[in-house]
Amino acid sequence: MNQNEKDLSVFQTRVRQMILRFQELKQENQELYAIVDENEQIIDQLKAKLAQQERDYQSLKTARMLEITDGDLDGAKERLASLIRSVNKCITMLSDEK
Repeated sequence: MNQNEKDLSVFQTRVRQMILRFQELKQENQELYAIVDENEQIIDQLKAKLAQQERDYQSLKTARMLEITDGDLDGAKERLASLIRSVNKCITMLSDEK
């Protein structure tokens, strides 16, 4: 074999190695893109879950506020009923004095 044939053989070997390396990198790239796509899907699911949790939290806050308001309403009704009884007693006493 002369020098040109040796050089050509080395060149062919290097080209084959580059092609194999390219195919490996191409496969790795596809796998990485698949992982990225999967992670993006997980992120979207988590974002949706977070949004739902925030809506649930707002609903619970609103329900809690209404619950407190209802409790205050019951207390206010009791105080008002007590005041009405007191006024009625006063009216009765004033009516009896005449």
